[in-house]
Amino acid sequence: MGSGKSSRPRSPQRRRRPKRPRRAQRARSSRHHMATLDQAELVTIGRIERSFGVRGEARVRSLTDVPGRFESLGQVTIVGPAGKTLDTRVTHVRPGGPTWIMGFEAFATPEQVAEFRGAFIQVPRGDSPALPADQYYQCDLIGMVVQDEAGTVLGCLEEVVSMSGNQNFLVRQDGKEMLIPAAKQVVVAVDVVGRVMTVRLPEGFGDL
Repeated sequence: MGSGKSSRPRSPQRRRRPKRPRRAQRARSSRHHMATLDQAELVTIGRIERSFGVRGEARVRSLTDVPGRFESLGQVTIVGPAGKTLDTRVTHVRPGGPTWIMGFEAFATPEQVAEFRGAFIQVPRGDSPALPADQYYQCDLIGMVVQDEAGTVLGCLEEVVSMSGNQNFLVRQDGKEMLIPAAKQVVVAVDVVGRVMTVRLPEGFGDL
């Protein structure tokens, strides 16, 4: 019986290929990223004092007595006073009187350097020989939080100063400085991993 419809077979419809899921875009690796090395694997070799010039260079004070340490620097970790940490590479180094003038890939302007004023420059520990018990490299002590036995923070250990043949720790907090003798009867404990030094000060020492 006629239905009024054409009896010609319809051409098969083309099947649409299923859309392939888009590949997840790889996140671009940051040129300068947060440090991942444990603090125990790093040693402090210098401190950024201030910016130098207009091209993002920094004036850095050495905190190490290892010869040639600055001339061959590559990858470093910069630890700021507020805890901000940055991995970057050193582009160039030259002597600048008692300090060093350094360039970093992370810094292109004086303002960027200013954000890390007072920051410590750290490098992998490498093959530094182990020391006997109760002896420490100066670079391991620099930057430690110094507290008394009651847990009161006295400041940050910024420098080891030799005076009349005796070593003292220069501790600074809120613009105030304190020289603490590097003596066994004064230094109660040193936590290299936790970055804390505990001291026992004579009564009235802080009032001198």
